[in-house]
Amino acid sequence: QRKNPFSSDDRLVSKPAHTHRGDPTYGRPPEGSRTEQRGKDAHSHVGKEVEELCLIIRRTGEVGEDGHVSVTFGQLFETYVTISNKVVGILLRARKHGLVHFEGEMLWQGKDDDVVITLL
Repeated sequence: QRKNPFSSDDRLVSKPAHTHRGDPTYGRPPEGSRTEQRGKDAHSHVGKEVEELCLIIRRTGEVGEDGHVSVTFGQLFETYVTISNKVVGILLRARKHGLVHFEGEMLWQGKDDDVVITLL
C-alpha cells in the first residue's frame, strides 16, 4: 500500500518500512494495536490454564517422599481432558515456566500413561 499511488491511508506514511533483527520492535505488533491486545489476552488465558492444571495436579496427585506432588500422565489426562483438550500443550508450557517436571520431550496418550509428572 505504501507504493500504491491510489492509497490515501495516512497511517501507512508515518510507519517505518522495515524493522531489523536488532530493533527492539522486531517481530512485535505495534504498541496499542488490536493485535498486541489479542496477544496479551491469549497470554493471560494460557496462564490461567497453566494455573488450573497445577491445581488439578495438586488435587489428584499424591505427595511423595520429597514433598512434591506427583501424578501419572494417564491419570492427569483422564481428569483434565474433560476440562480442556490441550493437556499436553499446557503441560509443555508449565514445564517451560518451571512449574512441572516430566521425562521425555512429548507425552502421548496410551504410550506415556505411566510417565510421572511432578509439580514443582
